[in-house]
Parts: sequence; structure tokens; C-alpha cells
Amino acid sequence: MLIATLGDLVLDVIVRLEADLVPGDDRPAETRVAAGGQAANVAAWVAATGGTARFVGKRGADAAGELVSHELVRRGVEVVGPASGRTGVVVSIAAAGERTMASDRGSAPDLSEDELDPAWFDCDVLHISGYSLHRGPLAVAAVRAAALARASGARVSVDLSTWSAIDDAFRDRVRAVAPDVVFAGERERDVFGPLPTSWVVKRGAAGVLVDGETLAAVPADVVDATGAGDAFAAGYLVGGPGVGLEAAARCVAQLGAMP
Repeated sequence: MLIATLGDLVLDVIVRLEADLVPGDDRPAETRVAAGGQAANVAAWVAATGGTARFVGKRGADAAGELVSHELVRRGVEVVGPASGRTGVVVSIAAAGERTMASDRGSAPDLSEDELDPAWFDCDVLHISGYSLHRGPLAVAAVRAAALARASGARVSVDLSTWSAIDDAFRDRVRAVAPDVVFAGERERDVFGPLPTSWVVKRGAAGVLVDGETLAAVPADVVDATGAGDAFAAGYLVGGPGVGLEAAARCVAQLGAMP
């Protein structure tokens, strides 16, 4: 199964703290630098769970862009799309199993509709990160990508990504995509409102709701929750909710969002 993902490929700077930060002072930390971005994370987990993965997006034409592209390819993902501008950076601070993020998306939102190659969307599933639908030109390109994918016979899924950025323009774009599957947290689902689709609601340690059916999470020793939802979405698309829950458990037991 070939799953294409559309969205961001950025540089993740992951900081794991043993104690809370203190303004104006130092704290010991474990750090890691890796490729990241929701769509890139999903693509990497697709490859790790037995699928064939293609990432579509714009990344920076700089040293960081070369680094993150190489890492994604090394993980078995085909990387397509233009390289220009600068690579985005996301700083993720992990403590007590939770994470706080500061995001700079770089040139990722600048992917335009006329830069798309229809061949990129010849796939079985196109998974669109909700961040891709927040602002143009990428938001317009994402709606066009969904149409190209459907023309090739693909299903389309969307992850709502974040509740705080859901507005009427975002809702209109999601409805234009007409996803077959929507991944969301409970608050994201509630803020978005009704949508005729298959809902997969991610509930962290409480597991998931798949079209109203509750499925328990796979037990794990939580090190870092970053990317768990992306791992679940990838596994779900490759092999169903059981594969997704196993992938999420693997993800939270390590530092970082990628397998």
C-alpha cells in the first residue's frame, strides 16, 4: 500500500527535561535533533509499519533541508516537492510525559498549486496534515492535491492537528477535501463540529474512538508523547487501529517523534 502524506518537513529540536525550566537559570536536559513535521512523521511511521511511503512538501534549500530530507529517505520514505527558502524548526520540550512546542514552519506553507505534479498523488491513500489547510498557498494546494489523489482512485484522510486554529475558513477547506477519514483529538472534534466522515478520535492514554467504538491504548512506559498521534495515524492507515495503537505505544516509549 502506497500512502502519500502532504505537509511539513522540518528540523525537530527535542528537549527532554528532568525538572521544569526556571526563567533566567539552567536546567539539565537530554536533547536530540531530527527530521520532523506532522506529515513527515506519518510518512516515516508508514514505512516502519510495513507500508510504502511518499512525503510531498516544500522544504528549505539549505543545510537543514538537506539533513532532514536525507533522514527521511534513510527511513525508507520517498521525498518529493520543491526545495527553496529556509527549513522550518520546531522546538519540542518534553517533561512528565507531556510536550510543549514552539513552531517555525519555514518555507513549508509556500507550496503552491502550480508546483504540484499529479504523479505524486498516484497512491492508495493521501494523508493531509491539518496544518496544511490553515493558510495559503499550501492550503489551496492541499485541496487540489486531494482532487488529484481521488482522480487516481485514492482515499483521502485529514488530521485536524490543533483545535486552536480551527475557524470557518479551515472548516470550508476540510469540507472541500471531503476526507474519507478524519483523525482528531476530542477537543479538535468538538470545536470542528459535524462532518460526514469516519471519525478516529485520539484520546492519549485512554486509547481511541473509531466511529464511536472505544479501543484501549497499548500499555507503554511513557518517555515522550511527541508524535504518538502521527504514529497511530500511520499504523491505522497501513493496517487498521490495532497496528496504529502498537505504533503509538512504540512512539511514546522513546525520545522523539520518528521510529
